[in-house]
Amino acid sequence: MNKNAKTLITGHSGMVGGALVRILKERGYTQLLTPSHAELELRDQAQVMAYFKQHAPEYVFHLAAIVGGIHANNTYPAKFIYDNTQMHCNIIEAASEFKVKKLVFPGSACTYPKLAPQPIKESAFMDGLIEPTNIAYAAAKINGIIMCQAYARERQLNAIVPMPTNAYGVGDNFNPEASHVIPALMKRFHDAKVQGLSEVVLWGTGKPLREFIYVDDLADALIFLMENYHSPDIINVGTMQEITIAELAHEIASIVGFTGKISLDTTKPDGAPRKCLDSSHLFTLGWKPKTTLKDGLHKMYQFHYAITPA
Repeated sequence: MNKNAKTLITGHSGMVGGALVRILKERGYTQLLTPSHAELELRDQAQVMAYFKQHAPEYVFHLAAIVGGIHANNTYPAKFIYDNTQMHCNIIEAASEFKVKKLVFPGSACTYPKLAPQPIKESAFMDGLIEPTNIAYAAAKINGIIMCQAYARERQLNAIVPMPTNAYGVGDNFNPEASHVIPALMKRFHDAKVQGLSEVVLWGTGKPLREFIYVDDLADALIFLMENYHSPDIINVGTMQEITIAELAHEIASIVGFTGKISLDTTKPDGAPRKCLDSSHLFTLGWKPKTTLKDGLHKMYQFHYAITPA
């Protein structure tokens, strides 16, 4: 990827997009296209086509998406499936029509079967039932993945499909209606500390195993794949380091400085029992994550709360 090439990053104001733009600028990329929502409505096909015609991006990172945790997925399934499908359909079609050199369309680990053998290999895609609590978002992502592969086969679109594990970090969403587990826990423990609460109650049994990747590492992996991966076949992007939700909660509580009791409401859903991606293919290509979970959590807390972590 030439550093003077026009590179479109959709979703640049989001966590991953923001990290990607910052890292690309640090590495000397000079022609980054980062349209705001007011400048480009991604759900409008005519607008997307006009934008590609006018600006002629050579490379595209399509990172714009409506995302959220279990609560948001359960509450807004229509929005999740409609908005996300509309956006990627328009971007993929425009990328094909205007002959972009390469498109990166990240999938999501939630598209893998709920009970897939662990760690999850790329071959597990479409090989079982999806976790029902995020079926609408997963369905949209599945559509986008298959669409990229179909356009690669029929129209020779140079599209790659990284499959990231759960990302977190600076720029994460702390809105309790839409946040994922790490920012949700961080906010709850911070608020509990500030309010002097003696107990925080969490959903589920605390037993599910999860894998997390720091946002800068994910952005770095996307750039690495843009430059070094040349297949529409899915490729996992993770750390292959797991932690239970209960252990994660205690780690975040320690960083925040919450010293009260952590209780579990086992009547609430857990989601998938385990989710760890087999990222050995990516690792053999020469990429590895650099940020430990503990270090990433410290950076995230210090940035968002302007406090030296405990």
